[in-house]
Amino acid sequence: MYELGEAGIAQFRDLNPHVNDFQRRYVTEVRRCSEMERKLRYVGSELPEPPPPPKPSPTLLSPREINILEERIDYIESEIQEITRNARNLKADYLSLKELKLLIGKTQTFFQDHSHHRKISASVQVYNNEGVLGHLGFIAGVVATPRVPSFERMLWRISHGNIFFKQAQIDEPLKDPITGHELQKTVFVVFFHGEQIKLRVKKVCHGFQATLYHCPATYKEQQEMLAGVESRIKDLEIVLEQTEQHRRLVLANIARDISTWLVAVRREKAIYHTLNMFSMDIVKKCLIAECWVPRSDLPILQKALDNGVKESGSPIPSILHHVPTREIPPTFNRVNKFTRGFQNLIDSYGIASYREVNPALYTLVTFPFLFAVMFGDVGHGLIMTTFAAVIIILEKGLAKKKTDNEIWNIFFGGRYIILLMGIFSIYTGLIYNDMFSKSLNLFGSSWKNVYDNETLVRHRVLELDPAVAYTQIPYPFGLDPAWQFASNNIIFLNSFKMKLSIIFGVIHMAFGVTMSVVNFNFFKKNYMIYLQYIPQILFLLLLFWYLCILMFMKWTMYSAVATDPAYGTSCAPSVLIIFINMMLMKKSEVKPPCMLQMYDGQEALQKTFLAVAFLCVPIMLFGKPVYQMMADKKKQQYQQGVESGETEVEQHDGGMGEVLITQAIHTIEYVLGTVSHTASYLRLWALSLAHAQLSAVLWQRVLRMGLGGGSPANSVVLYVIFAVWAFFTLAILVLMEGLSAFLHTLRLHWVEFMSKFYEGQGYAFVPFSFAAILEQEDDDVAIKKNGNPPE
Repeated sequence: MYELGEAGIAQFRDLNPHVNDFQRRYVTEVRRCSEMERKLRYVGSELPEPPPPPKPSPTLLSPREINILEERIDYIESEIQEITRNARNLKADYLSLKELKLLIGKTQTFFQDHSHHRKISASVQVYNNEGVLGHLGFIAGVVATPRVPSFERMLWRISHGNIFFKQAQIDEPLKDPITGHELQKTVFVVFFHGEQIKLRVKKVCHGFQATLYHCPATYKEQQEMLAGVESRIKDLEIVLEQTEQHRRLVLANIARDISTWLVAVRREKAIYHTLNMFSMDIVKKCLIAECWVPRSDLPILQKALDNGVKESGSPIPSILHHVPTREIPPTFNRVNKFTRGFQNLIDSYGIASYREVNPALYTLVTFPFLFAVMFGDVGHGLIMTTFAAVIIILEKGLAKKKTDNEIWNIFFGGRYIILLMGIFSIYTGLIYNDMFSKSLNLFGSSWKNVYDNETLVRHRVLELDPAVAYTQIPYPFGLDPAWQFASNNIIFLNSFKMKLSIIFGVIHMAFGVTMSVVNFNFFKKNYMIYLQYIPQILFLLLLFWYLCILMFMKWTMYSAVATDPAYGTSCAPSVLIIFINMMLMKKSEVKPPCMLQMYDGQEALQKTFLAVAFLCVPIMLFGKPVYQMMADKKKQQYQQGVESGETEVEQHDGGMGEVLITQAIHTIEYVLGTVSHTASYLRLWALSLAHAQLSAVLWQRVLRMGLGGGSPANSVVLYVIFAVWAFFTLAILVLMEGLSAFLHTLRLHWVEFMSKFYEGQGYAFVPFSFAAILEQEDDDVAIKKNGNPPE
């Protein structure tokens, strides 16, 4: 079991599901290990500093070594408890002596007759540890400072004003002997008349947790007591120092090995807990276990078993046997530190069904790319890339530092996701030619200035007209920097980014629908390719990919310098209007010299596409139910004459009515979802536009103020303004906008992409692994220390 725990490749099944946890075979050993773990956690909580990491343990502890370790842990716990208890008692005595010393010093002024400027304590008679001045008695003590006002009011009420209350706050902070926190105390003396009021005063003091001390009334006796108290305080300080040194020495010796002991105990506990899931063959006197193991790891499992037999010295080998089963296995995706973050994104939606296609592989590219479409900025991408790169370079050291900071753990776990998002954002930022809202003039410009200075000064705008100012030589890469100064840049960017969003969305959804073919082939449901995939992909492509084709045609067919006016910019049709008229089977209205159709046979082709798309709907709706009905009928005919029970027949729960209803829901969801999901990809355009505009506002309204002056004093202003600009850039544009783009990208993958082929109805493969168990235990302990219950 130790070798299997070290290998971490086997997930054991519980073969005793109906047996109570307290009735299992190794429950005594589990309790024993739990008790040792509790004691070690207690000792660890007493350590002044975190213990060093555990030492490597090559072998499992023998039963004799476990017994020795248990006895040592018991002895250490008893010793620590005894030392702690003695230290607390000594500190409590020390606190009492300090309070008594301060009380004597303060009460000397309480017995002073200020009206006659003479001490009156000399005439006080002392009896029964209480003082009496004439017919007045007094009680002295110490009470917590926050309780003094309420304490005084209560004394006044129970005595009806027949007491004399004197108090003085202690300036020297005192320490609680249990918690070590500082205490604020106040010395008080209550003068009263009569035994009845004395009893009432004592009850009030007890209720307010005041500590009463015997205080002599005469000055001589007070000085004698003060000298004795100071002597006892000095002796007690020496004893306390020696006790603390002994406690530190004991804890220092324990700290070197406590982590190693804790790991050994947790391993032992995990082994016995797992053994409780095994069944016992009384006849053959052996334990029988069933577990799931990845097929490629079977040699590792056999080697672990052989090593375990060799190390234990057992003459009987462990037997590994393949057990056929119809139970659905757990889902296991082998990941590394680079792909783990992307796999976690998919698993958060739902664990893949067994052998279902895993979208995490494609998410490695599509997730950072769609994020970058919304977050495209070279400067912000560089910040994100640098942050992730620093974490990755220092990841070995950072991984060893356990922390309960949830935000940091999220950043560290997704460091490779952040790195790719930053790199892709740099690329899309170059495409948008946007760096902190400023363009990069890398290849000059393909636009020429056709305005004179008088026109520019009078209108104060620069509008780029492709018919006049464009050189007809495309910019080599990305957007031309001239658009940065154009007054119509938002109109151009809106059209550009909106169309790109639709194109990317349709491609992404079509890829998702096509991924369902992989599942159909693997699960031997080839009929679903014809009854579901082909109708779905035709419906998507004939309508929405045709919309994308119209966009490409509009970009290539119409030009501001076209010789034929029918293909000029004024005649360029609205692609959205064409698509709406196509769905409504309505003709477009144009004015000469513009043409009614973009190409010959457009209307007939659009009607054909629309008819085929609508014909796909009844195939999606009735294809699968009809096929299942026919398949069931054939099976029933085949079973005629066959004895009952020899052949299992696939039965559909609820009958064909339920199958029809389920298929109708899925068909309606897909048809309506195709429209809504296509529109949902417009968030790529919306967030990209919002990100660019926020960046421009920060530049124009903040940083530009510091760049306006030319005096030397303006450098100080620029320094402050740059700090403000940098803060808002990081806080709003990188963090908040980055989080917003991340969440929108996650939604596009979960809803628009994965819903086309991914069920996510499986359960995860959780092997018996010491590494995972110890890591989980450390996380639970960190959560409990901070007072946050696990979710």
